[in-house]
Amino acid sequence: MQQDHEAPPEPPVVVKKYANRRLYNTETSSYITLDTLADMVRAGRHFVVSDAKTGEDITRAVLTQIIVEEESKDDRAMLPINFLRQLIGLYGDNLQSVVPRYLDSAMSQFGRQQRQMREAMQQTVQQTMQQTMGRFLPPGMEEIGRQNIAMIERAMGLFAPFATAEGGTAPMDERDEEIRTLRAEVERLQAELAHTQRSSKQGG
Repeated sequence: MQQDHEAPPEPPVVVKKYANRRLYNTETSSYITLDTLADMVRAGRHFVVSDAKTGEDITRAVLTQIIVEEESKDDRAMLPINFLRQLIGLYGDNLQSVVPRYLDSAMSQFGRQQRQMREAMQQTVQQTMQQTMGRFLPPGMEEIGRQNIAMIERAMGLFAPFATAEGGTAPMDERDEEIRTLRAEVERLQAELAHTQRSSKQGG
């Protein structure tokens, strides 16, 4: 019996940074911004950034620059001041070589816990909605209940701030569009539910 093989991982996108500080995406043959790279990180799309002149890998510096840009936005700041002070204090310390491995392990563990929590919440909501549908919904409204379950699952999928390449999130503009779509679905389901309730009362 032939076994299915996993598709090989996508090669990282090569981005070149020029002397004028412009970033060039060689995959799309277009100039991009730091915000574009931030969206690629959130979507789980790996990339490497190299100096267009020397070929030096400057990915770390660019990722750090993205963090600085995000932290400068009042509604995006995430790193506590005390954490930043402690981190700066570790530069040059004897334990400096241990810090990268510790932080990488801690963030990976946090990402796994976040995914597990989201999956547990989805299962709980789905089970609760299914039980409610079976016990309380009048005939003809089961389909509305099922649509509600699907809608809730989609909504919960929008909130994954630490998703990795295994299950990346969509860029911000795509998530905004998804939220607008979900709102429209909520309004449609509310109208359908009200109509069904009126019809049920009239029939009774």
